Amino acid sequence: MRSTIFRNMNPLKLLPIRTNVPYERLPGYESNNGSPFSAVSLKKYRWRSPSPGAERFPALVRMSLSRLIMLAVTAFLCVGLVAVGGYRGHQRMKHKPAPVREAYPWESFTRLDGFYNGVGTLVPKSEWTPEQHHLRENITVADKGPRKPTSAPPLDPIAFDPYAEYKSDKYLQDHHPVHECFLDANDRVRTPDVYAYPGLPQNSSEASFGSYDVLGIRDDVCWERFGRFGPYGYGYDREEGGLGLAEKSEKVGSGKVRKQQPKVDYRKINWGEVQRRCVAKNKDRFDQNKTVAAGEKAEKGLKKRVARQAYILRAYTGYKYDDHQLLTMRAMITELSLKTGGEYDVHLLVQVRDDSIPIWTDKEIYRKTLEESVPEEFWGIATLWSEGLMRLYYPAPFPDNFDNPSGQPIHGVYRGAHFPLFWFAQQHPEYEHYWNWEMDLRYTGHYYEFNKHITEWAKNQPRKGIWERSARYYMPELHGSWADFQKLVEQETYQDPDGPVWGPVKFPNSGMLPSPNATKPPTTYLEDNYEWGVGEDADLITFNPLFDPAKTNWVFRDDVDGFSRQHPIPPRRVAIITVSRLSKRLLDLAHKETYKMRHTMFPEMWPPTIALHHGLKAVYVPHPVYFDRLWPLEYMDQIFNKPEKPTESVFGWGEHNQLGSSFYYNSGFAGALWRRWFGYRENKEGGSWVELTTTGRLCLRSTLLHPIKFERGPTE
Repeated sequence: MRSTIFRNMNPLKLLPIRTNVPYERLPGYESNNGSPFSAVSLKKYRWRSPSPGAERFPALVRMSLSRLIMLAVTAFLCVGLVAVGGYRGHQRMKHKPAPVREAYPWESFTRLDGFYNGVGTLVPKSEWTPEQHHLRENITVADKGPRKPTSAPPLDPIAFDPYAEYKSDKYLQDHHPVHECFLDANDRVRTPDVYAYPGLPQNSSEASFGSYDVLGIRDDVCWERFGRFGPYGYGYDREEGGLGLAEKSEKVGSGKVRKQQPKVDYRKINWGEVQRRCVAKNKDRFDQNKTVAAGEKAEKGLKKRVARQAYILRAYTGYKYDDHQLLTMRAMITELSLKTGGEYDVHLLVQVRDDSIPIWTDKEIYRKTLEESVPEEFWGIATLWSEGLMRLYYPAPFPDNFDNPSGQPIHGVYRGAHFPLFWFAQQHPEYEHYWNWEMDLRYTGHYYEFNKHITEWAKNQPRKGIWERSARYYMPELHGSWADFQKLVEQETYQDPDGPVWGPVKFPNSGMLPSPNATKPPTTYLEDNYEWGVGEDADLITFNPLFDPAKTNWVFRDDVDGFSRQHPIPPRRVAIITVSRLSKRLLDLAHKETYKMRHTMFPEMWPPTIALHHGLKAVYVPHPVYFDRLWPLEYMDQIFNKPEKPTESVFGWGEHNQLGSSFYYNSGFAGALWRRWFGYRENKEGGSWVELTTTGRLCLRSTLLHPIKFERGPTE
């Protein structure tokens, strides 16, 4: 037994080696059974070379046999004692409790639990008071509202329709009508409606960042799981074409939704064919030959052309499509593509991880690989790509890298996730905008309402101060109205020695593509009265601030290729999480910069930096973001908007502050809230029994959540 123990021991564990693991772990980091001494690291470990004097070994041969035996026994005993002592020491270290981590300041803040007030507490928005109001006024938890069982929601759900514009006289005067799209080829199966409750759970929590009112998104309704996803298969059996999932769910009052919506058999749906039929039926709306310029009067039957957009979901071979994921994808296609008469196409862009599969030389292998990697109903919307294709499309070299902390190759999906997006845009030039969307994003509200209003808001933003506003989180409870926030940022910009960004930035370089003429400012910054850019579509829309990485210790801030190191590193901007909407203009410029100039940067940095260098219109959308704690407002503003030094930035070592938010790359609260919303237990809280015996199932306002790494949890 002892021989087995010694044989399985790692000799390096006996050495007093300490490993320093930085807080900023690289995405995709995987531990090796908790040991820093993996097979790879063992291979890299350099054992000491023989010491000087080894040439004296022949003298040992001249020793007597007895002396040799004595030396051998002594050596064996010494080694045994050291090994046993080391092993025991290792065992003591192994069972020694880990040192207690010093708590972060935000962990001591009061926890918010208004998120979990259910449909039994619904009130009209005019009667609603946010949870934070009570807490900031030192009102006790007992006074926050009812927490007792309810027999039914006090309000009835309503069909949610954000498409009323299509039926208006103004729209029809300028555009071709939207022809209804169906789920079947015989135009018999209508697309379903979704249902929201016209109120909010009393004392539910308010968002800390962003604003529904500023963006024009309805803030007087909330969504529960049956009204939101029941029409897409939640709550009825697979034998009927649904997905089940609600067997143990609290469902009081959900019959009011089910009675209004016939069940759709989704087993028979081919979403690729459905989207193509919809576009064909509405082709006059998108016809290039039947257009008039914006602002011109439509005459002689000419109508304004409607721009089309691609909504691209990024997946890979081996990805597991949970049933909840299917609900989300059905909602996206129905609400963005079919209900809009084909304004959007939803695509799956699937990475083939095994480069040895010859998908580019054999159509049958391509088909088989696709069908093995994607659920059948989505075969028709999927496109495959591989890192091998990217190496051919954007060939090396990409010289003069400033820093590559991940050590990953430039064409790998880790550092080159933007390459397939550029490639896709070149293969599909029919779109004017492309949404880069991740599979672990979820939205509790209506997709079209969200997309429509954030793009209209971004279009109406003036360019003056846009980079500076987009670098900050908007906190309505502290900053006041958006106009107040705009004035505050303007004052801070005047005090900033770096000054504002105004048009294409100038910096020393060894060669750049020319910037579009339209991006050159028509006046000076001071002369502009917040007019330039109003009515101009945004080239880049992001969902986290566009910050300057040089002012942070974000780990990838210097991962820049192709710019001569004889010059200083170029100015850059970053938005954490690659989720964004990008214009055809931006993607064409990025494509040319990549293949012509051999310029590129880390994926979260390259598209924003293209916009910065060439004067494109880029904006961070202040969508509502919730936190699970009651942060003091001034302290929150200091931490998120005004760090005193780079090491304190929330986009670096300070990113632990994002753990309790509903939207960030490392958020823990997002997934927890999503699973509670579906009625699952989370951290030994919630679940169907708690919902049944308190205030019912959760009802949340429209909220973008990230990341959702898994969907299911125990129901009890």
